[in-house]
Amino acid sequence: NYCVHTRGQGCPCTVSVSVLGLTVYISVFLSLTHFPLSDQEQVARVLERAVLESRVREMEEENRQIRLQLSQLQGTAGQPADGANHTECPRSPTVLKCELIHVACVCAGHNASRDVVTLVKSILFHRKNPLHFHFITDAVANQILSSLFQSWMVPSVQVSFYDADELKSEVSWIPNKHYSGIYGLMKLTLTKALPSDLTKVIVLDTDITFATDIAELWAIFRKFTDKQVIGLVENQSDWYLGNLWKNHKPWPALGRGFNTGVILLYLERLRRIGWEQMWRLTAERELMSMLSTSLADQDIFNVFIKQNPVLVHQLPCFWNVQLSDHTRSEQCYTEVSDLKVIHWNSPKKLRVKNKHVEFFRNLYLTFLEYDGNLLRRELFGCPSHATSESVQLQGALEELDEDDQCYDFRRERITVHRVHLYFLQYEYTPTGDDTDVTLVAQLSMDRLQMLEAICKHWEGPISLALYMSDAEAQQFLRYAQASEVLKNRKNVGYHIVYKEGQFYPVNLVRNVALRNANTPYVFLADVDFLPMYGLYDYLRKSVVQLDMANTKKALVVPAFETLRYRLSFPKSKAELLSMLDMGTLYTFRYHVWTKGHAPTNYAKWRTATTPYKVEWEVDFEPYVVVKRDCPEYDQRFVGFGWNKVSHIMELDAQEYDLMVLPNAFMIHMPHAPSFDISKFRSSPGYRYCLQTLKEEFHQDLSRKYGAAALKYLTAQRNI
Repeated sequence: NYCVHTRGQGCPCTVSVSVLGLTVYISVFLSLTHFPLSDQEQVARVLERAVLESRVREMEEENRQIRLQLSQLQGTAGQPADGANHTECPRSPTVLKCELIHVACVCAGHNASRDVVTLVKSILFHRKNPLHFHFITDAVANQILSSLFQSWMVPSVQVSFYDADELKSEVSWIPNKHYSGIYGLMKLTLTKALPSDLTKVIVLDTDITFATDIAELWAIFRKFTDKQVIGLVENQSDWYLGNLWKNHKPWPALGRGFNTGVILLYLERLRRIGWEQMWRLTAERELMSMLSTSLADQDIFNVFIKQNPVLVHQLPCFWNVQLSDHTRSEQCYTEVSDLKVIHWNSPKKLRVKNKHVEFFRNLYLTFLEYDGNLLRRELFGCPSHATSESVQLQGALEELDEDDQCYDFRRERITVHRVHLYFLQYEYTPTGDDTDVTLVAQLSMDRLQMLEAICKHWEGPISLALYMSDAEAQQFLRYAQASEVLKNRKNVGYHIVYKEGQFYPVNLVRNVALRNANTPYVFLADVDFLPMYGLYDYLRKSVVQLDMANTKKALVVPAFETLRYRLSFPKSKAELLSMLDMGTLYTFRYHVWTKGHAPTNYAKWRTATTPYKVEWEVDFEPYVVVKRDCPEYDQRFVGFGWNKVSHIMELDAQEYDLMVLPNAFMIHMPHAPSFDISKFRSSPGYRYCLQTLKEEFHQDLSRKYGAAALKYLTAQRNI
């Protein structure tokens, strides 16, 4: 007998293999060939040998089949016996190769939207089947997750959203003390919320991490008896036993009760037995004495099961290992490798007490920081339902010439980057006068230290796009949560654009920040500039003064720079001019790229008291205030060079008047050169491709704006 211990299970599976019998037959066969025999005896022996050879072939085939079974057992984890905390391999139900698995989550707000991504990563990492996620969301989570999945473009993954506001009336009558609020009751409404033709679904809390293929959990539906409609794991705390503290009175439950962080819902059967009416009557009756729920939907599920125990299918507890301080989760497993699902259901989350908490924490952090781009893998052998976006992308890729010297630049322009909008809590209340201005900027990890200073200089709304890896995004999160300045600013929208490719897609990142500004006007800045104190209020007044609501204007904020890391920031224009005269400050890039800001006419600005108009000139790239619906940045320009220049050209082509503000300024703070400027300086190929892209941009501008755009091409050639 061979014994196989299947990965992720707590049981050995024994399979009999008749190797001993095969060995005996071979030994007899070999011994028969070593003795001289008479003709009759030899004939008999030959016949016997033929029989033995036939038997040997049968044994070989039998052993081949057994080896195949063994390999299958080693490759797939078996399913547990009902109610047991170990698995029995021979009775393992299976899932068809391309069977679609449905998963539902209730997700509301910024924090839950961030948490659910880690859950999704852990599912995608292990999965071998197509998936359909069903999200019951508020408006915030809908915006975040729809944008994320659309840009993630994971093959064989469908996503549907359902408006939680439409379901609130179903549960708003239930008094609930749980911190999840009304959303903690939404799982009760899934038979109504989800499509009527959906027969079964796995329902998960957002604080779940999978350590195995979700198909194993889906397969347990096949073990339900005809009457069972809900699959749940027993509660691992003493909550429902009522002995946690004096006068503790929980809702009624069957024994220890059940935890609703992981639920198998047989929707078709639930609808058939009248689930909606049954849970309502149960809740109404119990609320007469209990007055409110303490654990939201879990209380109602438990009292329903206590009254109808035949309807529940108890799952082994490793399908929902509950990590809170008062649980018996360690009794669920003998080895941590046996675990299937980890549930961080303590308010303490990763700081919970458990002797294996480091193992659990590391598993969670693995998925938290895992590169989501690696999860865009195809499911080979399963039909792929391509979206219009993926078809478009494939078509664009096929049109590229891989022998083109600038192929990498052109490919970057059509690369789809994952985008996670509003990564942190965001609150914005519009002003009533339609003059509000959002500071728009982009940054990467090496400019993170600028955020606190900008927040001190600009009190208005900010839209920031951060170009980061998954791991860097988590570092940023910890940085922001530890900063008193950033924690107290809720009107800053942080949007993560995840790294992919070899270039910094600077204009794509800028566009993400621009699209997600929520005010009528935007101040298009860079994160390494500090605005003057009071600039926010000054710009709002200028918007009214220059009638920007009814005219096409771009307000230029003059740019200066310092080479000092410690600067006593000027509090007025007069103080800035004094520092300019002393050599503490300079006009921006006057010594390396004068023409970038020369048209601002700093000499005139020194004495100006009213806004003045300037004309476009070659390579002009000022920082401007415009309406939010201005042209976007051209995404062909990546890394260093011409990313802002091209944008100002298009504003000019659309006949925006460039107006310099006489009492506004911003100061560039010193920092090390970026990686992209180093590549530009050291690589002739980089410079050649940038020049090629410039020429193509000019041609596109001429096609778009006709004869009016010819001046740009002429001006460029006259340099």
